[in-house]
Amino acid sequence: MLNHVVLMGRLVADPELRTTPAGVTVATFRIAVDRDFKNKQTGERETDFVNIVVWRQTAEFVSRYFTKGRMAVVEGRLQIRQYTDKEGNKRTAAEVVAENVYFGDSQRREGDGGGYSPSYGGGYSAPAPAQQPSGGYAAPSGVDQFAELADDDGDLPF
Repeated sequence: MLNHVVLMGRLVADPELRTTPAGVTVATFRIAVDRDFKNKQTGERETDFVNIVVWRQTAEFVSRYFTKGRMAVVEGRLQIRQYTDKEGNKRTAAEVVAENVYFGDSQRREGDGGGYSPSYGGGYSAPAPAQQPSGGYAAPSGVDQFAELADDDGDLPF
């Protein structure tokens, strides 16, 4: 079976970062995604608002570098959950559980808190613990894994 979703849209609000009782970091946010076709009556494109959930290091990355209005490319899987609301009604929620989140815009905008936005649309994908080879490097907890690079490119041959 195949369950693979790729979406590109703008965040409608800043991501919400939380920690589960087990200590796992999770972030949720919502993106606005335009449809590919226009409405026949109005001549305008309709927009879908999609809930996104990210876990662990990817959640920390999104929380730190993405803000309302920022373009994001989300890659993951669609998940449908059933729940009961406060009034006892059964509800269904659809969300994308993201594995990778990338920058969808190419420039750092003023007011983004100094986040890094490479022009190639780079992003962050947290490696699964089982995929790391033994003896591989893992940054110590509490160490900033993202830092601005110096602008001195004088030693590069191109």
